[in-house]
Amino acid sequence: MGADLRALRKARGLTLQDIADRLGRSVGWVSQIERDLSEPSITDLRRIAKLFDVPVSLLFGTPQTVAEEAGYVVRAGARRPIGSGASGLIEELLSPDLSDDFEVVHSTFQPHSRIGEVVTRPTQEVGYLLSGKLDLIISDRRFTLTPGDSFRIKAEPFEWINPYDAPAVAIWVIAPPVY
Repeated sequence: MGADLRALRKARGLTLQDIADRLGRSVGWVSQIERDLSEPSITDLRRIAKLFDVPVSLLFGTPQTVAEEAGYVVRAGARRPIGSGASGLIEELLSPDLSDDFEVVHSTFQPHSRIGEVVTRPTQEVGYLLSGKLDLIISDRRFTLTPGDSFRIKAEPFEWINPYDAPAVAIWVIAPPVY
């Protein structure tokens, strides 16, 4: 969990002091959590998740896996859910953790769903549509993606819409990690 917390903090450009101040904790406490020297309480986990706008389950670390596979393989049934799912987007982390320079996400956009707001992140993102159809608006330009299409977003305002009757499924690579 510590490496993931550190990656989230750095991806958002926050210091240990920023996190400590927002949580009402000491810098030492945050540092110990990031180095896996201490474990936060469930209350602290909820506060950390809220601070980073991620589900608490993301902070529980990787699911049980065979020791030889840890950090290398993520089995289909052991993906960690990320994001809130509130806008009709179901996301699962395909990367073993958040300690890399990027993250890989399996995204399912439910039929007749949309993000509901324009998003701009300090990231470079590349995606590949596996199935369904998805509309992307990137810097006020609208694109309709079909299976096999790919896209790139470079710190630009974007939003997604699935006005269609079937789910759209994409693989999304984000650098640096944002979840």
